[in-house]
Amino acid sequence: MEVNTIGQSLAKKQKEEIADKIKLFTIENDNGTKLVASNYGAAVVSLFVKDKSGNLSDIVLGYPQITDYVTDDFYVGTVVGRYANRIADSKVLINERPFHLSVNGEGYHQHGGFEGFNKKLFSAEPFKKDKESGIVFTYISPHLEEGYPGELTLEVKYTLTDNDQWKIDYKATTTQDTLINLTQHAYFNLSGDLSKRVDEHDLKINSEYYLPVNKFQLPTGELASVDNTPFDFRQFKTIGKDIEKKDEQLSISKGYDHSFVLKDQTSGELKLAAIVTDKITGRKMEVYTTEPAVHFYSGNFLHNVNGKDGVKYNERSGFCLETQHYPDAPNHHHFPSTVLKAGKIFNSQTIFSFSTE
Repeated sequence: MEVNTIGQSLAKKQKEEIADKIKLFTIENDNGTKLVASNYGAAVVSLFVKDKSGNLSDIVLGYPQITDYVTDDFYVGTVVGRYANRIADSKVLINERPFHLSVNGEGYHQHGGFEGFNKKLFSAEPFKKDKESGIVFTYISPHLEEGYPGELTLEVKYTLTDNDQWKIDYKATTTQDTLINLTQHAYFNLSGDLSKRVDEHDLKINSEYYLPVNKFQLPTGELASVDNTPFDFRQFKTIGKDIEKKDEQLSISKGYDHSFVLKDQTSGELKLAAIVTDKITGRKMEVYTTEPAVHFYSGNFLHNVNGKDGVKYNERSGFCLETQHYPDAPNHHHFPSTVLKAGKIFNSQTIFSFSTE
């Protein structure tokens, strides 16, 4: 295989130029739960949570060095935007006016473009209040960045509470009508052993419908029933139980990489989206969100990634539960709208709540 020495040199130079600007911030609660985050991509680098025996372990995938996030291809732990997930083709219509977004080699827009929010330096301001502490990350996205209209001012607030909740609050305003769909792309492994697969984690998703995709992993527009399919997580089952079954949708995505429609999707109220447990450690994670969907990704495309503590991340080393609006919503008018109008405020909240059982 030919080595791209030019690309390697550019990446090295980029790391060197930005290294002194990347900072780490640590917040910790009275229980010892600790979250470490970076101002680069608002990335969550580590999240230490106790097991049923009281032992703390890091339960999120991450990189050995903070500068490794500059060359990350997997959105590990970062905030994704302006539009998480995929949009078909390059042209989108906003108020019947066409805008052309950046697209990859397969002709679709993915996770905010070539340099989405996961590749941006945020300003960061730590805070501490009674029974909680956190960090407020801010980024101003200029007009037509990656093709999106309007200057977008984004605020992402991470809060760690004394009852072991990691709260994520998004707030955004724009100078022109634009599109917005944000998510947190943490890869979880509740075992605390990041060398293990997550196949034996038990998962429940509060959803009766999921979004099937085409060969480009773009929604077909159908809301398909999970009934009698590998996508039925209405009752707890292990992530690995059905993942190897012969199924066209699983084959396209090499596993789970699909959005699940949440009950009360249009309410905008905080609702339980999913629950994950690890039998051995007793760790339990509940996911609450105001978003209409949660995208379950089983880490199918991780391969020989250099991780923390010398661990190599491979297929299903971690899973993501990405709370968000539907992928490709601008091209499916029956999907909830992702347009943010000038003068309006975008607000969204997701909570990852940890306990043991």
